[in-house]
Amino acid sequence: MRKIVLILFLVLSGLLTRAQDPQFSQFYAAPLYLSPSLAGATSGSRVMINFRDQWPSIPGAFITYSLAYDQYYPALNSGFGFLFTRDQAGTGRLGTTNMGFLYSYNIPVTKKWQIRPGLHFLRSQRTIDYSRLTFGDQLVNSALVNSREYYYLDDRIAYMDFSASMIVFTEQHWIGFTADHIIGPNQSLYNAYSEVPKKFSIYGGTKIVLRESNGRFLDESITPAFIYKSQLKYDQFDLGAYWTRTPIVVGFWYRGIPGFKKYKKGYQNNDALVILAGYKVENMSIGYSYDFTISRLVNNTGGSHELSIIYMFNQEQKSKRSRKKVIVPCPKF
Repeated sequence: MRKIVLILFLVLSGLLTRAQDPQFSQFYAAPLYLSPSLAGATSGSRVMINFRDQWPSIPGAFITYSLAYDQYYPALNSGFGFLFTRDQAGTGRLGTTNMGFLYSYNIPVTKKWQIRPGLHFLRSQRTIDYSRLTFGDQLVNSALVNSREYYYLDDRIAYMDFSASMIVFTEQHWIGFTADHIIGPNQSLYNAYSEVPKKFSIYGGTKIVLRESNGRFLDESITPAFIYKSQLKYDQFDLGAYWTRTPIVVGFWYRGIPGFKKYKKGYQNNDALVILAGYKVENMSIGYSYDFTISRLVNNTGGSHELSIIYMFNQEQKSKRSRKKVIVPCPKF
């Protein structure tokens, strides 16, 4: 019995260590997590905070938060950034902590189009609290007896990781690509080999200006955008738009790939509808979004809550080479 339970536990651990990366519905409010090419995507400095509580009605569900800073240096046509993320899930508090540095370089191609490659070097650590789990010897003897099964397992492992990206953009349009976990580091907690699965993302959008500020009216625009992510056999596609009338931002999103891909017969690939509301006060932007689950888990998850805060400062810099500000037009929420 003890061996069977231990084997089942190890299988479950293997599945957990090959899980998908955490996600943000407000992906443009977590720009450094989305793409290292977005490091220094404004004309100055930014501080960004993100928090996501996914499926709060499920015990031990996913909690993700991040802290980021970036800076654009016009003399170097370069952006630099720092990103910290923490994701935790499950009864055993399986967690992943990432800390890394990002770099991007802006390359003018024509008078309108520019290219920005980016790199992200990071150190990751995965941890688990075995004392919060129940093992086979505890079931056979007593739940009060300390288990000895997890003495043979590691409760943490650290490794280096690497991501790369590219964005092509004008003042109104952008499209980009990111490849995460390029080197495929080992993240096994059981003295085995479990490669961090590579993740690929494609994203883009366009900003449609409805009205510009002329002293009497506020800026107003609509920004349709999308993101497609693929990791292992799993895919996600988010499609939606932001409506902005300074200082108000409202967004609506759909997540799913219905009719194109089913993971099994009878399963409709729908995930969530997302609504977002944001407000900008001078150099600070605050956004809140809620995911309405529309999959078969609709009555069990409690949806997902997400909060973002972005503070920008020193935003009057101009590139000495291009004689103008170099700003990627991605939304601020």
